[in-house]
Amino acid sequence: MSSSNQGIPGLPDLTHPIELIQFGNQLLKASILLVFLVIALGVAIALISFALRRHQEDNMIFLGEWVVRYSQLLRGLQHLTLILVLLVVGFFLTSTLGNRYHHWEQAKVVQIAQTVAGDKLEQTAPQVRYVIQEPFTYNNQVNGKIVKVNDTREVTRFLSLAGSQIQVKLEQNTDVQGRSAVYRIDYSADYKVVNRLQNVQSFFFEAPPPDGYSLLSNYKVERSGTRLELVNPGDYGFPFSLQPGETANFRVTYQAQGGPRWVYNAAGQILSNFRLTATANFTPVEFASGIVPKEIKADRRSTQYTWIFNDNVSVKNPFGVFTNTTPIRNTGIMPRLLLLSPVLFLWWILLLYLSVPMSLQNVAIASGMFFACILTLTYLARFINPELAWTMISLIFLTLSWGLGANRSASIAVIICSIAGAVLPVCGLLVPFSGLTLSGASLLSAVWLAVRHWYTWYSFSPADRVK
Repeated sequence: MSSSNQGIPGLPDLTHPIELIQFGNQLLKASILLVFLVIALGVAIALISFALRRHQEDNMIFLGEWVVRYSQLLRGLQHLTLILVLLVVGFFLTSTLGNRYHHWEQAKVVQIAQTVAGDKLEQTAPQVRYVIQEPFTYNNQVNGKIVKVNDTREVTRFLSLAGSQIQVKLEQNTDVQGRSAVYRIDYSADYKVVNRLQNVQSFFFEAPPPDGYSLLSNYKVERSGTRLELVNPGDYGFPFSLQPGETANFRVTYQAQGGPRWVYNAAGQILSNFRLTATANFTPVEFASGIVPKEIKADRRSTQYTWIFNDNVSVKNPFGVFTNTTPIRNTGIMPRLLLLSPVLFLWWILLLYLSVPMSLQNVAIASGMFFACILTLTYLARFINPELAWTMISLIFLTLSWGLGANRSASIAVIICSIAGAVLPVCGLLVPFSGLTLSGASLLSAVWLAVRHWYTWYSFSPADRVK
């Protein structure tokens, strides 16, 4: 398995024992330090009280103030400790889910890529080759003198095809393992050759089979109905004679099997009177290389692409078709949301603390609700649209959040905080226009806190408490 399929590098994972042990050691050290700080503060208050024992009146005032502050500090430390523990545990949970979701996304991409993996079948246009004697001059040294020598040498030249009429039918099956797609090709092409030379009559018609095939059968080259035989194994050059001004017609046919992509390469030639018809008896399919066909005919079972160039054409990229896989969109959105979930949780909890009185019990219950909804969203997003999944989950989340309030006014305040601090931010990280949605959520949070604390538009009695 490749490293890209093993999660997001550098993130903690609860399923890794070594990371759990390291986290436990760090948490134990931090807890011991916090306990020593609280104990040290208590000892300091006791020492100051002992030093002021002779001044009873001053001692009572001083101790009264510091005991009240110390008790407030202890209560605040309880809430702070609980929130820190929830944040750390939530971070480890969401980072683990983010790693798992990233692994699942990459495995899905690899699985789809495997269905169209394999070497492409590439058919190269035939070439008409001939050899001529070309004079050339070189200098040679004879008896200490430089002598100019005139000689001849064989030079290979190529004759352009006068016409190409190609028909290819493609069937798609799966390989033996049932993982990758395999093309079965029925190829037939008619080529026209015109000898426009005056002093050349001997040619070679070079028609190689496609590259990348796993099976080639019934390969046949014919000239005017007469089959041409291979002279040397692996040499697909067929010699023929053609008088100046005359025309020869060749036909190439074969059946081949190979990877899920077929292309026709002009090999840098200028093709005249070119027509290529590729019929794919499967879906989904798309034409390759961005060269738009002149005609496209599609029905439920097949798609036919036709490229027609009546004069001449030269293309750098080959014509062809390939299996069009379903695109995987919006990858990385859920891992990003999971990594930012502890921040969203902290946003929501701070809004609740600034809006309604919160007890330790309700903080714990609220955190359980939030992370349970995130966990449910993580696994529902694998099967249905994440936006739709969060819409359904948020209705349950808001219904449960209503119970955090001791009365109707407090419950409405909790609902507003839940929408501004949890529902909208999560939705903003799921939709394409995240910035606009998060900006709206932050504006709603700021407006709500201003209305709640600075103005009398919405307020409730200080005696109102959460359950």
